Amino acid sequence: MTTAHGHRGPHIALECSLPSEVTAISPFVHKLMLLLRNCGCVPESVSDVEIALREALANAILHGNHEDRRKHVHVTCRCEPDEVSIAVKDEGKGFDADNVPDPTAPQNIGAKQRVRHPRDKSVNG
Repeated sequence: MTTAHGHRGPHIALECSLPSEVTAISPFVHKLMLLLRNCGCVPESVSDVEIALREALANAILHGNHEDRRKHVHVTCRCEPDEVSIAVKDEGKGFDADNVPDPTAPQNIGAKQRVRHPRDKSVNG
């Protein structure tokens, strides 16, 4: 981590990784948010950054790395007086964004979706 103090406040650059374990999320978020709040990058009353960070980490661990303990989630955080940027990257295979169904299409709005397990013999949709 690097920290520099300018005339407008601290500047932080941080790169780290955590294991692909759901139990690693809370301790990591707690430490990072404490740092960001202590440096004045995120006000105490703002919770949006923490919520977004938790969701991004959970998605990376569960859907990207499939909780594979051999893989890690990588986090890059940059903080300036008027801006916080946090990037979360997993080691998963990714997906083609052009092949994701449109969630706003009429057939996808309000439709009950069910993911079938390969051993599931039911026909419900």
